[in-house]
Formats: sequence, structure tokens, C-alpha cells
Amino acid sequence: YLQRFLATKEQFHAYLRARGAPGGRVGAEGEEQEPEAREKREEEGVSCQGEPPAKRAKPEELGGAGQSPGGAGAEQEAVGRRRARGQNRGRPCMKPNHYEQSRLCPSVMQGCAEKCYFGPRCRFLHDIGAYMATKPADLGSSCVLFQTFGKCVYGATCRFAQAHLGDGYQNLINADLAKQWEGRSLVRNNLSKDLQHQLRKRRFSFTKAEEYLRGLAKPHGGGRKGGKATESSAEEQEESNCTAPLESLGDALQPPAEQGGDPRADGLQRAEPTGAEEVSFIKTIGPVTDEDMIKLRACEKRKLEIQGKLYLAPLTTCGNLPFRRVCKGFGADVTCGEMAVCTNLLQGQASEWALLKRHHTEDIFGVQLEGAFPDTMTKCAELLNQTIEVDFVDINVGCPIDLVYKKGGGCALMSRANKFEQIVRGMNSVLDVPLTVKIRTGVQEKMNVAHKIIPKIREWGAAMVTLHGRSREQRYTRSADWDYIAECVRAASPMPLFGNGDILSYEDANHALQMGVSGVMIARQVLFRGCRGALIKPWLFTEIKEQRHWDISSRERFDILRDFTNYGLEHWGSDTQGVEKTRKFLLEWLSFLCRYIPVGLLEHLPQKINERPPYYLGRDYLETLMASQNVEDWIRISELLLGPVPTNFTFLPKHKANSYR
Repeated sequence: YLQRFLATKEQFHAYLRARGAPGGRVGAEGEEQEPEAREKREEEGVSCQGEPPAKRAKPEELGGAGQSPGGAGAEQEAVGRRRARGQNRGRPCMKPNHYEQSRLCPSVMQGCAEKCYFGPRCRFLHDIGAYMATKPADLGSSCVLFQTFGKCVYGATCRFAQAHLGDGYQNLINADLAKQWEGRSLVRNNLSKDLQHQLRKRRFSFTKAEEYLRGLAKPHGGGRKGGKATESSAEEQEESNCTAPLESLGDALQPPAEQGGDPRADGLQRAEPTGAEEVSFIKTIGPVTDEDMIKLRACEKRKLEIQGKLYLAPLTTCGNLPFRRVCKGFGADVTCGEMAVCTNLLQGQASEWALLKRHHTEDIFGVQLEGAFPDTMTKCAELLNQTIEVDFVDINVGCPIDLVYKKGGGCALMSRANKFEQIVRGMNSVLDVPLTVKIRTGVQEKMNVAHKIIPKIREWGAAMVTLHGRSREQRYTRSADWDYIAECVRAASPMPLFGNGDILSYEDANHALQMGVSGVMIARQVLFRGCRGALIKPWLFTEIKEQRHWDISSRERFDILRDFTNYGLEHWGSDTQGVEKTRKFLLEWLSFLCRYIPVGLLEHLPQKINERPPYYLGRDYLETLMASQNVEDWIRISELLLGPVPTNFTFLPKHKANSYR
């Protein structure tokens, strides 16, 4: 780092306090600040956590022969710290009623108060005048929804309502602009009320999944139930059928018994009658089409052509739709939704289905599922295959967190080969789109097993594998092992393999591609406080495509945050609840963005992803403010974009595990 920019911790915070004190104003342009902002938040009871403490040394580093100087008490304290590491179990959570006591009825907001869904039981306000008297002050004079679409569906509840409210609180409409968007679907994969009702009442039909699961329940070999999948699986038969001569296809469609073959060969796909059982046929309503009778062969499935493209990894919490739009603007080719738990999807949870939403600008989009058992994963795959539009489905076998691992999901599937195989084969049998798998090098730090598992995944029917170059035990505290990823590329051939880990510059991406991978996945499965790739610098996609280091200014970075807030207001709403939800996800992202070091301040390029940034004074106040790891400074940045925080506002970042050595 250039020495003239380095500072001590005291100098860093003194500089921020001096510019934030009365008389020194810092505004949206990075030059001015609202006076007495800190004092005002303290008077209103705004609670926020300060800068995270410095990393503690390991006990074996403090004392000799592995003994810590504090004795047994210190050892117990260290064990407690390790158990709680990265787990903010008691995070404060502000719900809508914390910052909005009186809410306007949706029927009034939409201009049809006489058709209130709740009738006389409605607990919302119907008097728009009374609501406006208690509504918090507007945050600005320009509404992004009204400017973009010609109409703001939030009406009087919008926090920028002065831009589109007329006399008598009438919601104004720009007819010409609204007509341009009429009938266009901006966000797809929404959960309809009818589908949610079917899932909650368990009335959704899982025909293909149940057929596959009946095959698993059938005794194989020595009378064992469930056991390993049979070697001559239906997928292998389909693969051979892809190259069979045309004249032999007629015989291939005959039942196995008529061909003289082993009836167990199709055991994974359907249950065969045994003994004196009679074949039961399902009665159909109306004509039976070829689509009902003939299953897609492997060679007929849609191909996943993403070799050489830049893949934005699924990012829990931070990989939301507005963030993906930001990355698409910088050149991301492939995007994927946040990790969704299959059991929650099957129950029709709206919060989980929100993770599957797809913006119309996402041309190559997939969803990532997490689960531990073949029944739930296969049913969930069939559910999504029938109800949403995706280009691929990804199985998360790389999640390291205890909550998932102890239930048998995530990395645990790498040591449960039987269940892993049943899940991959089952999901592949019910999907019309390619199935991909994301894994790690292994569970334990020095016991890599990915090179043994990847050939099996290829045989089970997966179209692609993404390998994160760390084990579960390593989490994100070691450098990714790209030499081992190169070894796994050879084991995966001819199946494409994407590499993942420590990509923060175009040099890192070039080095990864030299290892023979089909492409690179940028960012990561963000379940801990280890910052990676696109979370630190979403313009990384532009740097890779243009093969250059971008010395981006603080003003340009602030404009990126402004775009994110505008996308957030479009997605989550411009009312109080939507504004605070946008603020929450902005603050979560700022907890990662503060790790970026501007190119112009570095003596040697590029920045390494596992290096802890020192304290430094930026080239202007805003650049210094963006480098702060103090939560209060993140809140100050959010106030420049979304106005003052509500009374008694609290925030604690979700990801706080240490990503540095």
C-alpha cells in the first residue's frame, strides 16, 4: 500500500468524526454531511454495533506446547468462542410494526375501499386523511416507480408520494409511460395464491417423482429396500438409446419383459409388478399424448451452453434480485438465485419462493436447491419444472454451515454417496432442464475426495459441476487450491467443470482459466463473513472482460449504491416497509464492500482476497467513509440514499465469521 495513505485506527476515526461534526457536511456527492447526524441518531435511540473487534490469536499461538496462558478457564472461553463463531443467533430484527404503527388498508391504497378483502374485520386504516397525518415525512421529491413505469402502485403510502399525489391525495398516473409497460412481465417465477393453496393442502401432483420413489422402495438384489441404485439405470439406457439405429427404436420402446432383459434395469424409474401382483393402470381423462407416454432422453434435454462465461455464484442474503441486476449491468453472463430449502418450497412458504424470482434482464438464470433426502429433492425438482422458468437447477453440496450439515444436507452429502446418487438421479429424471452440482474439495481439510466423486456425478446424469477449492473445515480461511481443481478438471472430462474461489481480479480469472476449467464462478456461497469477488467489487466482471484494473472513484461507487437502492425500491416497494427492507440489504452489502481497497492506493497490484485491509485515508471523504468497518458509518451511507433511519433502529450484520488468517 502507498505509505502516504496509511493511517492508524485513531487517525482514521478522528478524520471521520471531524468531517461529520457540526460545520463539516457530507452529502450525496461525497462532499457534505447533514449536521449533527450522529447526535440526532443518539437522541432518537438509534442503536448500532461498533466496529468488529480485532481477530483473537489462537490459544496454541499464545502459549507453549498448545497450552493457553489462561488455564482451563481460558480454554473453555476459547471453545465457546469457536462454537459461536460466525453465528449471530441473537440478531435484532426490526419488523414492519416497529417503524409503522398505523398502516393504510391495501384496498384504499388501490382506490377501491368499498371492496376491502377483510370487510368489517379489517384492522387497517380506511381514513386516508388520518393516515397522512401520522405518516412519516417523505424522503424525496422523486419516485423511481413513477419515473420508470408512469405509476406508483403504493399511492399515498409511498415515501416519495409528493411526486405523484394530486388534490385529495389522488394518485396520479402518466398514461403514456404506463401504456408502454402494460402487459409486460418484469419479474417472473412468482408464487400464485392457487399454487400456494395446493401446496399447503398437499394437493399438488408429483407423478414423476412418486414413480421414481416407488422404484427406490422396491427390493433390489438381496431383498434390501432403498439401497444403492441399480447399475443398469434408466439414464444409462437412455444414453445408449441416443446412439441406437433408427430401426431398433421400436424394440427399445417395448417392455423389458418382452425384450428378454432384466426387469430390474428400469427399477429407478418405475415399480415393476412382482409375484402375483397385477399391473395397475392409471385411468386418464381425455386423450393421452406422446408427451405423456415418452420421457425425454438425455440427448434430447436442453443443453447448458455456458462454457467460458462469467457465472455469478448463488449468494445467500446478498445475492438478491437487485444485486444481480447490478452485476448484470457490469457484464455477468450467468446468474443464479439464492439457496432455497426444498422443504420450505414444498410447504408453499412465500419467503422461500421469493428467492426464485427472475428479472427479465437475466437471460441465463438458474436456481439452487438444498436438501438431504431424495423424496423432498425430487418432488421439489418436479414442482419447479412445472411452475417456474429457469435454464438450469443447481444442487448445493458445498454449504458448510452446521445448521445444514447436521441435517445431512450441503457438504454432508459428499459422505453420503447413496443418498447423493439417489438425489441426482431422481432430480435428473423429472427435470427438462440441465442439472448442475456445486461441491467442495471434501469435508476434512487434508482429505480431498472431490476427484473421486466427480466421475460418479457425471455418470448419474449431471450436466456440470462447480468446484469450490476449499474443504468444509477450511470454510473461507485458506486460499483456494487451484492445483487440485485442475486435477478434478481431468477427472470430470468431458463434463464441464467451473472453478470457484479467490477470484478478485482479471489476473486471478486468467490463472483459473489456465487450469483448464470451463469457466469461473465469481463471488461465493455467502454464509459467513468471508468476503468474496463480486460482493467486494461487482465491477469485477467488467475488469475481466476488458482485461484491466479499474481505478473506480468514490462517486462511481456511490452511483452503484444508488442503482441498487432504486432496484430495491422497484422490487421491495417504495412504502416504509419496502424502504427499510432495501436499507437492510444495502447495509448487509456494505459490510462486504468496506473490504475493497481502491486501485490508486495500492503499490502492488492486484489486491489479494484474503489480505486484511489496513486503516487508510482515501483520496476524498466518501472514499474514507466507504472503507470504514463501523456499523454506524454504514448507516450514515444508507441515510444519504434512503433518508434518516426510524427511531430505535438497530442493525447487526448477518455474516461475521473471519475470512482472514
